[in-house]
Amino acid sequence: MKKSWPREIYEKASISDLILVSFYFLNGANKKIGFEDLLKKSFDLFPQKFCLAKYCQWPDSQKLDRPLRALRRKKMILGGPKENFTLTKTGRKRALETINLFRQRKLKLK
Repeated sequence: MKKSWPREIYEKASISDLILVSFYFLNGANKKIGFEDLLKKSFDLFPQKFCLAKYCQWPDSQKLDRPLRALRRKKMILGGPKENFTLTKTGRKRALETINLFRQRKLKLK
């Protein structure tokens, strides 16, 4: 299991793509993922993108709010904070594309 990615690999990636990668590593296509679990995994994998501005040792839950709603509108995830989340086939495909770019050490900007 991936512990964390080097900052230079993910610093240009969108928060939404990083959330999808976190879902992927939580096995989000096969089980429902809770908000807290997603926040923890996102912070563990990408600490500089998901930390509080003033206290970088702690995760910032606000960084998930709008991106999760946008991912739901784009049909990349299903569910919500109360009923938990599931990664869709489209979301899984995007997560794998992002992971492959990380492994190649390059990220195409949109």
